[in-house]
Amino acid sequence: MTKKVAIFISGSGSNMVSLVNSMYRQNYAWPSLVLSNKTCASGLTKAKKFNIPSVCIEPKKASGLDLDFEAEIQRELKNYKIELICLAGFMRVLSNSFVDSWPGKILNIHPSLLPKYKGLNTHKRVLENGEKLTGCTVHEVTPELDSGRILGQATVPVLPNDTVETIRLRVLEKEHILYPRTLEQFCLGRSDLVTM
Repeated sequence: MTKKVAIFISGSGSNMVSLVNSMYRQNYAWPSLVLSNKTCASGLTKAKKFNIPSVCIEPKKASGLDLDFEAEIQRELKNYKIELICLAGFMRVLSNSFVDSWPGKILNIHPSLLPKYKGLNTHKRVLENGEKLTGCTVHEVTPELDSGRILGQATVPVLPNDTVETIRLRVLEKEHILYPRTLEQFCLGRSDLVTM
């Protein structure tokens, strides 16, 4: 029985598209819901083209925790009988109580080689610190930001003339390959680290 997956997005949904295509091809899980916190997220249109149910729930508070927002999310997840959540460019920190209610069932892709460069502005910090390598990491989500068990990592070289944008695009290319591979391993119950 394939797991029912919800994919959370805030923008274009390019990682969502990679995950959905992989799930459709390999049949290790089923994309059952795409959820966004922004009505303007173009990824919602892409989800509709895939005929995946999609919902938008906008938080009432611009920043900080909005527990009503999370309660609405939980209702949708229950409604669609979701078993696993993939955060794919979801630009909202979930509360500890939300994360604790899905132990070991929320995955995220982060644009750095964790545990380095948790949080935002990763590529800018990579350049400022003169790193030779960067990349992306798929990890389990825990209450502590970007600190859950690492499931997969892909490396990307930092080139002499790189800018934040050139690094972002090269890392994103790797994300589109790493996230589906890691999700497949996770759904099949394999615990070995996926590396690229």
